[in-house]
Amino acid sequence: MACDKMIGPCIETPPPGRREQTSSTRLPETLVTEHVDRLALWAAVGGCLWTYGLVMDLFVRPYTIAARVMTSNVVIEMLAIVASASMFAYVRYAPYAASRKADVGLGYFVLNAIAVAFLNTWTHTVTLDAPVQLSWNAVVILVSAMIMPATPRKILVTSVIAASMDPLAMWLAHLRGLPVPSVVNTLVFFMPNYACAAVAAVPSRALHRLGRRLRQAQEMGSYHLVELLGRGGMGEVWRAQHRLLARTAAIKLVRPELLGASSDTEARAMLRRFEREAQATAALSSPHTIRVFDFGVTADNTFYYVMELLAGRDLESLVREFGPVPAERALFLLEQVCHSLADAHARGLVHRDVTPSNIYVCRMGLDYDFVKVLDFGLVTFNDRGSDAETVVAATHMTTGTPAFMAPEIVLGGDVDQRADVYALGCVEYYLLTGQHVFEADAPMQMFLQHVQAAPIPPSRRTELPIPAALDELILACLEKDPNRRPQDAAEVFARLRQIRTRDTWDNGTARTWWEHHLLELTGPLTVAEAGPLDAVAAAR
Repeated sequence: MACDKMIGPCIETPPPGRREQTSSTRLPETLVTEHVDRLALWAAVGGCLWTYGLVMDLFVRPYTIAARVMTSNVVIEMLAIVASASMFAYVRYAPYAASRKADVGLGYFVLNAIAVAFLNTWTHTVTLDAPVQLSWNAVVILVSAMIMPATPRKILVTSVIAASMDPLAMWLAHLRGLPVPSVVNTLVFFMPNYACAAVAAVPSRALHRLGRRLRQAQEMGSYHLVELLGRGGMGEVWRAQHRLLARTAAIKLVRPELLGASSDTEARAMLRRFEREAQATAALSSPHTIRVFDFGVTADNTFYYVMELLAGRDLESLVREFGPVPAERALFLLEQVCHSLADAHARGLVHRDVTPSNIYVCRMGLDYDFVKVLDFGLVTFNDRGSDAETVVAATHMTTGTPAFMAPEIVLGGDVDQRADVYALGCVEYYLLTGQHVFEADAPMQMFLQHVQAAPIPPSRRTELPIPAALDELILACLEKDPNRRPQDAAEVFARLRQIRTRDTWDNGTARTWWEHHLLELTGPLTVAEAGPLDAVAAAR
């Protein structure tokens, strides 16, 4: 087994026939990108050093030690400054892949070595009786080797070429008629260059070992981590791709310590509960529940599960971007939410965190305004006789989102599916008005209002028409006493189906709306096109 404790789980070492495919010599793109950013910094530093040399040759030495301005030195330094500025601009702004920029960086490496070599030999040469001095090319070689995101072979070859620039410049000085040492003595003088070139492959080899470990860490089961989509209090969400099926997915990583686990025993117990809940969520059959493809535990006890990747908007973003929705569309969306929650309630599961940010409106094939309920990570097993407590209840914390939290959760009482019904009322209220049921500056004030204050009917907080029956249903869902609410999502669903509005909202109406407001998601979708609009359960 090959384990890495940075990101990924323990994964099986591939059989001999497939080892070459897995341990590619190519560095992971994320690592190359990071080092290319450092390459831009190195080009900027190189430009500053060449500028320093130019200032010394033009202004300092002529007025301090009465040295004459060497035109050749000035020309070389100015050309080096231009090359450094061009390299910096290319790395920072050119629309090319990081790997291509890394290859161009090798050329910049050689250009610096050429410039240093000509400075060493253009106006003065090494003589037999002169003390042996280390060429600045030795420094160039070592620094470049630590920065360049290239393979050890490329680094070695490029370093040998850079080391040879001094002897080559010495040979050109000989052709110009300047006195120079013999070939053997020249090689002896610049032997440190070649020693540094040999050493240069060592940091590159270490970088590639790190790259292979990172590539292995990014292989989670049959999935490969591609891009970090978000990070929050409960962990991280990554875009991933199935290695064989080319199917994109979202992988959520949840670390036990972020949920309050203070010991290994507590962490293992929490991970067992996560595993049980992932199995329960995967068993849900409503098409409006986020699909879970796989789950597991990494080497550092990070729990991960693989979900479908969606393209669209969560309800919170939808309302924030486009404003409150009309009653007919709210009914269309909420019926789908109830379909998902009714399936969970029938299996004894309580979501506990029904919020607009956990309800996703997406384009699914030819269906528009297709709802997916996300983040069953706080799910409770509503089974008094079992030991399957909620994951977060075990940490003795109040869980959920304050603006959508039922009074019984605030008071620490028994929680069942009626808490989800209360949250449904809060969500519908937000959809229709663009405002929360209660507004407060602090969570504690919000909690008190959920426990004590009477909600204002949504029809009085919006100019959009709201049917009286819908107004009544929302207020029924927001009853403080759970016994006076609809008893589960199935009952809410049945009452929603009986409400009639002046206009209708269906898939055709939804598609027209998407073509006007989310046109980029109405044509054939590719991963690249959907990129910034993809979302999954928030890593809160």
